[in-house]
Amino acid sequence: MLTLRPGVLLTETEYGMALLDQKSAEYWTLNPTAALVLRTLLDGHGAERAVDLLTTRYEGIDTARAAEDVDRIVSELRGAGLLTP
Repeated sequence: MLTLRPGVLLTETEYGMALLDQKSAEYWTLNPTAALVLRTLLDGHGAERAVDLLTTRYEGIDTARAAEDVDRIVSELRGAGLLTP
């Protein structure tokens, strides 16, 4: 299960989502697509569910592209140290 690292706060915004790392005082903004992916994963669903939601919500995105997007979003959030290992 994917979780935020302790000390990382999340808030939904009008334009997606914002994450604040209390330790470093850095923050990240996520667009609606990235917010949908992160919310899905934090709610305990797998990457496959996030891919399904992306392909359903956004016309013209195929499964392979959606899977790449999900992988990239998770990779970037992990690289920033925002997610638990």
